[in-house]
Amino acid sequence: MKFYLQNEQFEAIQLYIKNIINLYFEESYLFEGTGDNQIDVVITQAQDTTVTTTVTIDNKTYQQTAQRNGHTKRDMKQALGQTLIEILTEHTGIIQSWGTLTGIRPTKLYHKYYKQGLSHDEISAILSSDYLIAQEKLDLMRDIVQTQRQAIPDLYQLQDEVSIYIGIPFCPTKCAYCTFPAYAIRVFKDQVPEFLVGLIYEIKHTAKWLKENNIKVTSIYFGGGTPTSITAQDLALLLETVYTSFDMTHVREVTVEAGRPDTIDVDTLNVLNQYKIDRISINPQSFTDRTLKAIGRHHSVQETIDKFKLSREHQMNNINMDLIIGLPNETRTEVAHSLQETEKLNPESLTVHTLSFKTASEMTRNKDKYPVAPRDEIVHMMNMTREFAREQNYIPYYLYRQKNILGNLENIGYSKPNEASLYNILIMEEVQSIIGLGCGASSKLIHPKTGKIENFLNPKDPKSYNQSYESYTERKIEKLAAIYRETE
Repeated sequence: MKFYLQNEQFEAIQLYIKNIINLYFEESYLFEGTGDNQIDVVITQAQDTTVTTTVTIDNKTYQQTAQRNGHTKRDMKQALGQTLIEILTEHTGIIQSWGTLTGIRPTKLYHKYYKQGLSHDEISAILSSDYLIAQEKLDLMRDIVQTQRQAIPDLYQLQDEVSIYIGIPFCPTKCAYCTFPAYAIRVFKDQVPEFLVGLIYEIKHTAKWLKENNIKVTSIYFGGGTPTSITAQDLALLLETVYTSFDMTHVREVTVEAGRPDTIDVDTLNVLNQYKIDRISINPQSFTDRTLKAIGRHHSVQETIDKFKLSREHQMNNINMDLIIGLPNETRTEVAHSLQETEKLNPESLTVHTLSFKTASEMTRNKDKYPVAPRDEIVHMMNMTREFAREQNYIPYYLYRQKNILGNLENIGYSKPNEASLYNILIMEEVQSIIGLGCGASSKLIHPKTGKIENFLNPKDPKSYNQSYESYTERKIEKLAAIYRETE
């Protein structure tokens, strides 16, 4: 759907307006100028801010005015967002429970005020006024923050420590919705040995620098891709390097994603046993074989069940399972079945994702091949998962959102009491640096004093990574050194 805006601040506000429009209309476009579906914005800023927005859609005209007490850019965007939400909600009848929020980490806002000693009622008043967030979402944020504080009592004191993400960019196949570095292991297996050389180099040099500077490691997370795509022998080599390179004295948690059931075998589980790792992910996404085939996962539902039970036999005592709401051709019937099967397996944690049409994914490039349920059905299915979680004694412990997420909903991580993933909390709330090692790994370097965030990306494809890991490791350590020198 095409919209037009004629405004002297077009460049400054176009992206924000487009993000709000996208909450209501798929594949919307905003052009500078005049035309059908016209948006007019009048912004007045002195001691306070007043925004009046007029929108003509389908020959119907709406107007709203909003004010904020301040005169910053933030005040202007809040007022502008409020007018747009009110107008588009009136036109479409669609209620936006997250209000004007389009960011990924809403709980960070709650933490901000919680640290100031504000009560839930006081925080709710601020966030509902500033961002129009519904009370149900505010209560969800409160519950998550409370669980996080119980899981990590010193959450606000961990800025001087770091966590480690180790990216292994291989999978059996690439799922249709995926944009993570994930290269088919059968095609790229010849590049694995050289990749491991580079990754081991990164691990050893990074660990050495951390030890020399007395910086503790809080948690270590093996992701990808699917780390268990590589052979058990290669995984053992990698784990041995990690355990002998890093100071493991203060490490509270080590997690290995085994998300694809077709990568789990006895040899791999024995390796995990050897290093006393019992926290893994086994991700069915759906318990409908037809859906798995449609999204490019070459395992069956029965294989998921069998590999889960095999993992239990090998002392995997903390297993996470992922489900995705809104997969092609799925309705509440398929979701109910997935929840029934999940109940039988009883994993320690359950992460519920709402499908997001990511820009570079196969699913986004060929939407006609992947029909999904309408918005109301998506919302109903998500509510089914919340009710299931409550009935099965799963507690929400982290939350994040994505652009182009169906129904403008969210992804929620649930866990049984005392089983929450520390790494997931730390990366979502951005309280400490996460150092990414490996192909496609992203480092999020957070200044311990100022909180300023700098991202540093490793090359996404194995060939480029193999050619440049030494220089990337050196540059990353230089950035870490600069941050910690400033804090001395």
